[in-house]
Amino acid sequence: MSKYSGLGAIRSLDFVIILCNDMEKMRDFYSDILGFEIEFESKGKNVGFRVGTLYISLRPRGRTYDGAKIDHDSASIQLSFRVPPADVDIAYETLKRKAVKIIEKPTNQDWHHRTLFFKDPENNILEIYADIHPQDSASLPSKVHKIL
Repeated sequence: MSKYSGLGAIRSLDFVIILCNDMEKMRDFYSDILGFEIEFESKGKNVGFRVGTLYISLRPRGRTYDGAKIDHDSASIQLSFRVPPADVDIAYETLKRKAVKIIEKPTNQDWHHRTLFFKDPENNILEIYADIHPQDSASLPSKVHKIL
């Protein structure tokens, strides 16, 4: 057996399922606030969105292996969405107008990303980020990591 077969054959992540306590609220956030187009919906069972090559599905908790509902003070997942550099700030202004809970305003990080962090209605962490030139990172460092 090759190291490239079975689990070694995995080459990408293309389907994410977010378990939800409140499907309607999460559906509205991802469709109305983020503007993701609904590709598939089965009322009360799941809602699917295509984001580039990634398919995101929302489904209610309820299967025996889902576990208990998550406390809304805790995140279950962090999703990061890449955009061109100028769009990080445009996204920030849009989210502010829509009263979305911002965790961290647009920031040039030491790892050469410009980032924006915010939360969905169930406290999952969402990030809008752009790859930026190392010089941009050095000019406005986040002070999160030391620049060598």
